[in-house]
Amino acid sequence: MLDATERERYGRHLLLPELGEAGQERLKAARVLLVGAGGLGSPAALYLAAAGIGTLTIVDHDRVDLSNLQRQVLYDSGDVGAPKAEAAARRLRALNPGTRVDARVLRVDAGNVLELVAGHDLVVDGSDRLPTRYLVADACVLAGKPLVSAAIHRFEGQAFSYRPGAPCYRCLFPESARAAAPSCAEAGVLGVLPGILGSVQAAEAIKLVAGIGTPLLGRLLTFDALEMRWQEFRSFCAAMCFGHSE
Repeated sequence: MLDATERERYGRHLLLPELGEAGQERLKAARVLLVGAGGLGSPAALYLAAAGIGTLTIVDHDRVDLSNLQRQVLYDSGDVGAPKAEAAARRLRALNPGTRVDARVLRVDAGNVLELVAGHDLVVDGSDRLPTRYLVADACVLAGKPLVSAAIHRFEGQAFSYRPGAPCYRCLFPESARAAAPSCAEAGVLGVLPGILGSVQAAEAIKLVAGIGTPLLGRLLTFDALEMRWQEFRSFCAAMCFGHSE
């Protein structure tokens, strides 16, 4: 049940018939894992905490660097040198004391990913490395957990969602294009771009948790900031997904 303070804080949500009190209670009960607290993770974390997600686990092994502040809006100059997960947790707790934030300063790898994913209701992947995206996506398929994934490069970004029975990340990208995808540190990135895609991730996560709307299942959403153009690609095959049931 929502208390009086929560009713006031989430009042604009409660006015939405599609969400309402029942949807807000689902958000309050949810446990969300955020992999990566960088460009994508920053806006996603802020909006998920503001929306009233009950438990938000932030996993990141990196420290805040001055060059991050061009796009990673969770942090300020005083956070430079601090572990991102811990600095993020401080900011999110201040934003919404009602959200329990669990900071994990560690690198996601094959030895811990299944345990991390299994303890949550939904995963938001904001990582900036292709191997990590494949690792997290595979773990979500194995554990039967919904996933919201995004990626950014220079002026372009993409996002899609997965839940059991839908096409997964390997259905969309069967093989890693690692050699063709330099990092932001190598290729650069428009500072506002991760804010746009990270906000899309937060919206998708809220919809999936609350059970409302039409998520990006079987759909890849792309954005070109230079042209200010959105595109959508549909119906990629799910047959390659090792978690897909015939």
